[in-house]
Amino acid sequence: MHRLARVAATAAAGLFTFGFVGFAPAAERVSAQPAIVGHVYVNDNTARANTIAGFDRHDDGTLSPIPGSPFATGGAGTGAILGSQGAIQMTADGKFLLAVNAGSSDISVLSIAEDGALSAVGEPVPSGGTTPLSLTVHDDLVYVANAGDGTMGSNYSGFRLGDGGELSAIDGATVAISATAMPGQVLFDPTGTHLIGVEVGPDAGPSAIDSFLVGEDGKLTAASGSPYASQAIGPFGSVFSPTEPGKLFVSNAHAGPNMGSLSAYTVAKDGTLTAIAGSPFPNLQTGSCWAEISPDGHYIFVVNTGVPSISRYEVGMDGSVKLLGSTVFNNPTGLRPFDARISPDGKTLYVVDAGLAKVSVFAVDGGNLTELAASPVNLPAGATPFGIVVS
Repeated sequence: MHRLARVAATAAAGLFTFGFVGFAPAAERVSAQPAIVGHVYVNDNTARANTIAGFDRHDDGTLSPIPGSPFATGGAGTGAILGSQGAIQMTADGKFLLAVNAGSSDISVLSIAEDGALSAVGEPVPSGGTTPLSLTVHDDLVYVANAGDGTMGSNYSGFRLGDGGELSAIDGATVAISATAMPGQVLFDPTGTHLIGVEVGPDAGPSAIDSFLVGEDGKLTAASGSPYASQAIGPFGSVFSPTEPGKLFVSNAHAGPNMGSLSAYTVAKDGTLTAIAGSPFPNLQTGSCWAEISPDGHYIFVVNTGVPSISRYEVGMDGSVKLLGSTVFNNPTGLRPFDARISPDGKTLYVVDAGLAKVSVFAVDGGNLTELAASPVNLPAGATPFGIVVS
């Protein structure tokens, strides 16, 4: 089966390579393109043989495919559009990439070569539930949110990642959630001592936010009062402040047309969530699903899938946020923008466009966004993408 997956991925790579119109010959590309400063990876969620699209990231923000991309995960995608934040993650040392395979209910670990190329580490590992949608990684600890099949298999499951990329389940580290929870994301705080999971729930609710303390053994203990009722229906994209680990921000997606918002919370040492005064903070947009925060913690960007647009917030000293405005896409028709990630230097924001299988690229100047003329960039044929990481 995995041999067939590799063959299918190779064929997809050929389609991907020739799908970019107007490229100069390789020798000319090398001399004409700006310097490579990092990479961008997208979970393609391709039917049957899932792949990861890999790009070289240039110092002007532009992207070009990594030779050999897309890379086979060894698992299966669904071939249907799925919504979550964090379907692909990178370890802090940049050695490994972890990706969910929603179609085969397992997790792949891929090693990252110096040139950005990916290779699978062993076989995919069962996710501990059904339809994994989101991952989070801190040091050697990994948690995945499984959506389930509507009747069973919905949970948060914990794993350990070995030095060589081996992934193994932690005994007793699975926390069941409602079959209708529809988890949108699971994430660690910057210290790895707290874990948050968002239960998007049905369009009419209820919705909730789960808060856990993380033990030295990797197991979770629910905070007093968890799960917490969300401030609006459809809590979705979530980010912790990179400079103040006790500050959590959650986008709210399903309150209705022009009712998008961003909630701000403090997370106490015991895991208790408390809304910051003034929260939730409206943006007058629709479908505020995905969120990203600048490396300095000063700005938050919320992707409004229903418009589409990106709302720009400035973060105050007390954790409250101020809406700066909302930026529309150059060519918004059919994009259906999803997950977003900012480059480590804070200069470029990359957004997965699930509707057209593309990646949109924005230059970042403080709290302002300008879409590049070269945006959006094509993903491989057959991609129904979700999840993105940037190095």
